[in-house]
Amino acid sequence: MEGRRDDPRGALVRPYAVTRGRTEPRQDIALEAVLVASPAAVVESRFAGHDKHRIATICEGRAQSLAEIAAYTRLPLGVARVLVADMVADSLLTLHNAAPPEAYEERMELLERVLSGLRRL
Repeated sequence: MEGRRDDPRGALVRPYAVTRGRTEPRQDIALEAVLVASPAAVVESRFAGHDKHRIATICEGRAQSLAEIAAYTRLPLGVARVLVADMVADSLLTLHNAAPPEAYEERMELLERVLSGLRRL
């Protein structure tokens, strides 16, 4: 029986089971996207499963990015992305994108200028 606890396959099977085998989220959510849960959503999430309830609790009244949610829950990023997308679709989380897609080029230019300035230091 002791050998089963040390079996590395258990770490791979659980995330697969949490998402019911899905690897693609319902909608694309950026790593830096900000998510918030209302107190009512936290209560409702109790019936959505343990992981979703943990995510809602983490986001209750505090804006958290998708990357932070994955880190706090210790879920693989892909699993967290699938669960968070489900929760947004079910109105358990409110999604606030960090920047509109059309601002991508502006953000990249700003990042390039910052990196260039840091290299000069």
